[in-house]
Amino acid sequence: MPADEIRRMVESVYRADSRRVLATLIRLLGDFDLAEEALHEAFATALLRWPETGVPDHPRAWLVSTGRFKAIDQLRRRARFDASLARVADQLDSAVDPAQDVREDAVEDDRLRLIFTCCHPALPPDARIALTLREVCGLETEAIARAFLISAPTLAQRIVRAKTKIRDAGIPYQIPSRADLPERLDGVLHVVYLVFNEGYSATSGASLIRRELSGEAIRLGRLLVELLPEPEALGLLGLMLLHDARRETRSSASAELVLLADQDRGRWDRAQIAEGCTLVERALASRRFGPYTLQAAIAAVHAEAPDSAATDWPQIVGLYDVLLRVESSSVVELNRAAAVAMRDGPAAGLALVDGILSRGELADYHLAHSARADLCRRLGMTSEAIASYRRALELTRQEPERRFLERRLRELSP
Repeated sequence: MPADEIRRMVESVYRADSRRVLATLIRLLGDFDLAEEALHEAFATALLRWPETGVPDHPRAWLVSTGRFKAIDQLRRRARFDASLARVADQLDSAVDPAQDVREDAVEDDRLRLIFTCCHPALPPDARIALTLREVCGLETEAIARAFLISAPTLAQRIVRAKTKIRDAGIPYQIPSRADLPERLDGVLHVVYLVFNEGYSATSGASLIRRELSGEAIRLGRLLVELLPEPEALGLLGLMLLHDARRETRSSASAELVLLADQDRGRWDRAQIAEGCTLVERALASRRFGPYTLQAAIAAVHAEAPDSAATDWPQIVGLYDVLLRVESSSVVELNRAAAVAMRDGPAAGLALVDGILSRGELADYHLAHSARADLCRRLGMTSEAIASYRRALELTRQEPERRFLERRLRELSP
């Protein structure tokens, strides 16, 4: 291969597999920061060696093995200043079967181990989510901070404290025993849900979708279902599959946002929809389901409607009523208001949205103002629609959404 093609290959492997490689290095080295250094050393070495030797048959395994040896060398160099590091390096060199770190199945399993480590109950809930999104999934610190509505430095400190807690408390890098799994599952499911949401609708940037994140969340969801087929694990996987089935129709060829009512349902992935609906039915049949299963049931009603007009809005409103009893949330209320608007008309929906906004809980949530703007537009309340669209535009950081709001404003403004 030419050198530039090798470089593109290395970049492609980094995008697709760097977090898997990092997870395995954390298992082998027992230290987040040392593993991060080893990851970058391994990819730097690949850029130098692969043009000469060719791309190895198993790039991920090669990177894991190279990163491990680089970390051991780094510790031995540092041992000149701290003798204890020499002992650590010797332990790492002798304690791990050299063949263990190049097995592809071991590399695949390590991300699940890392998620359970990051979601350990000894860590505060917000730290579990932040650490997992940063270390397991590679989300930028700034993007996670926006999701938490805090500053990036505060978020970074939270992650550092979580790593320190894992190290000092000796939290094991392993999947919990079956007896401990159920109580640990809620935190893990929430993390997977957030990762999927970031992939399904990016919080900021030029793209509506981050395919690698939504795809990774689905992969992790499948692993969880295989490991522990609890109703909410089934429900979450079903929810992700049902939403992901519409991925190709959510934006146009020119990368413009396409609303649900305008999507080409003939292009939805019917195999994913069928699988998602089956998972939802299994979860509902258990009668031990929760919010993920209820959200998946709502997505299934949308997916099974032949067109927008045929959507069973009374059933969707009823499911939102149940969801609110299970998990009271202003965002769920907002989504229910949109469904009520489709069932009873925009005036009924607007009254509910105004009630939510009057409490101030969603004052800085762009979708709340966007929903209000759309309802006002449908009611012919042009000036109020323009004001709400402008407020939504001020709060939106994703470019396709910004362009959509700007189009709406141009349509309404003289």
